[in-house]
Amino acid sequence: MNAGEKAAGDKAARHNADYWPRTRRLMLITIAIWAVLGFGIHFFVTAFNDIVILGFPLGFYLAAQGALIGFVILIFWFSRKQEELDSRYGMAEDE
Repeated sequence: MNAGEKAAGDKAARHNADYWPRTRRLMLITIAIWAVLGFGIHFFVTAFNDIVILGFPLGFYLAAQGALIGFVILIFWFSRKQEELDSRYGMAEDE
């Protein structure tokens, strides 16, 4: 193994050592937000029902529509952030 191959291998190892913790952190943040949207809103739905917007209790709206909208936004946010990570570390599919 020559010096160039060793340097390239060291660079790849540093990339992997940096890429996977960042990917794991992004995944854990996404799961935490998902848990808040999936369980947190429904846990406090009765407290939110005291607030009425356009004739509907806020808890009902958040449980029926707000969580779903949040999930869709979360999917697009996660996808964009993961694509940024993949591009930064040379793991993108289009490279």
